Amino acid sequence: MSATPTMRAIQLVAPHKPFQLRAVAIPEPKAGEVRVKIRACGVCRTDLHIRDGLLDLGRRDFTVGHEIAGTIDALGDGCPSAWMNLRVVVYYYIGCGHCRYCRVGDEQLCPHPKAQPGFSSDGGYADYITVPLRNCVPLPDHVDMAEAATMGCAGSTAVHAGRMAEIRPGDWVVINGAGGVGLVLAQYARNVGARVIAIGRGGEREKLAHSLGVEHTIDATRTSDLAEAVHALTGEGADVVFELLGTREALNAGMAMLRRRGRMILLGYTTDDFQAHPIDFIVREVSVRGSVGATLDDLYEAIDLLGRGVMRSPVAARLPLDAFDEALSQTRHGGLPGRMVLIPE
Repeated sequence: MSATPTMRAIQLVAPHKPFQLRAVAIPEPKAGEVRVKIRACGVCRTDLHIRDGLLDLGRRDFTVGHEIAGTIDALGDGCPSAWMNLRVVVYYYIGCGHCRYCRVGDEQLCPHPKAQPGFSSDGGYADYITVPLRNCVPLPDHVDMAEAATMGCAGSTAVHAGRMAEIRPGDWVVINGAGGVGLVLAQYARNVGARVIAIGRGGEREKLAHSLGVEHTIDATRTSDLAEAVHALTGEGADVVFELLGTREALNAGMAMLRRRGRMILLGYTTDDFQAHPIDFIVREVSVRGSVGATLDDLYEAIDLLGRGVMRSPVAARLPLDAFDEALSQTRHGGLPGRMVLIPE
């Protein structure tokens, strides 16, 4: 009897414990599914939140990683043969398909999803993954696979948050946290005609932000009052603040940056609380909204913008799959000029 073919997979054993490299069976696609041979998987800070227990959806012993790009190498029953060998990016929400959110395409809000690759079901820190065919977004041949993988989260999340913010031409937009998502958000805002300010920690990432069209940068390590610095640049304050850090200090600074009727979009999260007085919302008519993940349409839009050269998601380094600990460590340390990407081959 021949042995079952296996592949490498980096899995969560339990929160607060290191991820484990394991040999698991190569999955076979079911009806309506395809198997993707993974060519690249981005390393997102959310992967650290899963390991640290900050994000715990209750599942154990599954493969992490959700920024996935690869080539379809097997088709389940009912999948058209034209998809075989196509380069694709994977959408990482599989909703129930029946709730009010799924019916309008907001699968990221589904209260009872069937699966969330990389979050509660097998993801992309592996050699292969099986997903429903509808979760595969075709990738133009000229686009780099590693950069496309990071658009699976950083790019689609930025498009979703950008749409939610309803940015208008001439708006002052502040990106507080110039990491992977923040750099793509800056490009999205610039593309719709906004004037963009990025707040970061200086260094190479500051140079990268300017190369991607950011008008002004603020080095948080050298600025004692971030809100004051924003007001000095804008006059009245920011129309939109994208808050990607989630700390109490950053959230308070974001509120202070807003002009009247300004909008703050929350994407980053920590264990910190956020407190604000209702009068601050009332007399200035400011609004605060959360933004989580993305819709399938957001991912299609992100890949289209990447393919047309309107947006890009810079890659800081490409490491082999077995070097996942190093990639996670560098991501935790921060300050990278783009995403770390694991390359299985």
